[in-house]
Amino acid sequence: MASGDEFKVPRIKLGSQGLQVSAQGLGCMGMSAFYGPPKPEPEMIELIHYAIDRGITHLDTAEMYGPYTNEILLGKALQGGLREKVEVATKFGVRLVDGKREVCGDPEYVRAACEGSLKRLGVDCIDLYYQHRIDTRLPIEVTIGELKKLVEEGKIKYIGLSEASASTIRRAHAVHPVTAVQLEWSLWSRDVEEEIIPTCRELGIGIVAYSPLGRGFFSTGPKLLENLAEGDFRKMKLAAVLSLKLLYLSVFASASIRKYGA
Repeated sequence: MASGDEFKVPRIKLGSQGLQVSAQGLGCMGMSAFYGPPKPEPEMIELIHYAIDRGITHLDTAEMYGPYTNEILLGKALQGGLREKVEVATKFGVRLVDGKREVCGDPEYVRAACEGSLKRLGVDCIDLYYQHRIDTRLPIEVTIGELKKLVEEGKIKYIGLSEASASTIRRAHAVHPVTAVQLEWSLWSRDVEEEIIPTCRELGIGIVAYSPLGRGFFSTGPKLLENLAEGDFRKMKLAAVLSLKLLYLSVFASASIRKYGA
């Protein structure tokens, strides 16, 4: 097939505030962190360019990925005029303090994190800026208030939340419209369907599902665990999830046998 005839991922509206993105996004986290050792930079830049060429322009990163190195990688990939072709989403809210992860939503940190991300990404404005995790030590209104200022100053265009409860989403949205909520949603992560998904739909907030293929399990199967590199956090994550799923199936099967007979 000629290059001009290659399939392009269609574009959609994300939320109701005006943001348009590709229907499929590219999560860049595993290029630099958590999924084993960092991958070779030239290969990852080539991968990002390949995605953009095929219409995947919604690129997702975070301050915590590395930390910092994933944003730097994405910034390098967008050099040479590609910035205007993509929607850049990044996140703040999880930082390292004395070697330990800390969730933080303090206004001073929010502003400093934004400035750091702008510099590492090499952009003047972040298209979609998420609070990565909710800081329960202070009201969500305080954090969103600072994000609202960053929107007014032109440093970010749209506000997002990641892994937030339905009540937190409502409170945040009352301060400034939330464009998107990012959450894990797949065949084995469906608890969000009870309250969070309906809340987002009611408020006109877009939903960005991460790990829709169960962190690779649904595309690879059980053998995925055998092939993961050392340091890949999915080894523990998936092993725990699989144990719970098997336990559930065992209990369900036993209950069915008692009710209906063997």
